[in-house]
Amino acid sequence: MAEDLSQISAMSFEEALKALEDVVRRLEGGEVPLDESIALYERGEALRRHCQTRLDAAQERIEKIVAGPDGKPAGTAPFDAG
Repeated sequence: MAEDLSQISAMSFEEALKALEDVVRRLEGGEVPLDESIALYERGEALRRHCQTRLDAAQERIEKIVAGPDGKPAGTAPFDAG
């Protein structure tokens, strides 16, 4: 599972969301054996956490947009997604 987590952390938001949708589709299909369902559920939770982290980082970046004197966005403040 550790190798899988490192692969997930390297995914873009869009890749992780697509993979999460695939997990959900397979689980909802009901044709997956119990052990595989558990593994899929764990992968789905890791993908969900990754997507949420990426969304939170994007929201923080958006919130750091610097407004110019006229109130319009004039740039962004430095952001470290770390």
